[in-house]
Amino acid sequence: MSNDYAGFVTYIKDKTGIDLSLYKEAQMKRRLTSLYEKKGFISFKDYSTALSSKHDLMDEFLDRMTINVSEFYRNQKRWEVLEKKVLPDLLKNHSQLKVWSAACSTGEEPYTLAMVLNKMQKGSPVKVQATDLDRLAIEKAKIGLYAERALAEVPNEIKKEHFTQQGSFYKVSDQIKKNVTFKQQNLLNDRFDSDYDLIVCRNVMIYFTEEAKDELYHKFSKALKRGGVLFVGSTEQIFNPGKYGFESIETFFYRKI
Repeated sequence: MSNDYAGFVTYIKDKTGIDLSLYKEAQMKRRLTSLYEKKGFISFKDYSTALSSKHDLMDEFLDRMTINVSEFYRNQKRWEVLEKKVLPDLLKNHSQLKVWSAACSTGEEPYTLAMVLNKMQKGSPVKVQATDLDRLAIEKAKIGLYAERALAEVPNEIKKEHFTQQGSFYKVSDQIKKNVTFKQQNLLNDRFDSDYDLIVCRNVMIYFTEEAKDELYHKFSKALKRGGVLFVGSTEQIFNPGKYGFESIETFFYRKI
């Protein structure tokens, strides 16, 4: 790690509590160098000096270092497995599930979860907790307004039931929005709640170092109740699930044993 970047890592950890050393260095450094050069800075040292005095720059930095690429029903076949196999098993013993969408980005994932649960738990209240590091992403998620491309994989009946078209955008229904509670959270630093039936954390682990992933899988395992399920992204298979007290029940689905 160069001295310039190492100093920046220390500054960001002191200022925000975010430890950039837990992210893959080459990817993060490339992304942030592109950002500060676009803003006219020539080094991480210059950039950190500016961040100290300009709140909008800090917001932009946090937005850039988190990866907000999402859509509803992303990798739809996996959501079918969740709906047809995983959730029916979980609902056999509980009429209401404790569900968490971790690293929820701009809200597409937790809203998808709420839509699926609404369909399956007719009459029972649906509650989804959703967290992300990026405050701006959370604010956008709370508004619940999305471009049409984010809905590409949404089944037509769900689209009709839970979205209203507004110009070239689509708004999530108030019913679904009421089912989801958003809050800011640093997965790598903050403590997790416990006794979850289902944790969904997809397409974020690939940005972390192996050590950070290892720690997170242990934390997710502790946060789940026995029999609870962790649902990960399509590039994030856990190759040694037993190490974390998991068993694989389907590709990308792991049950706590």
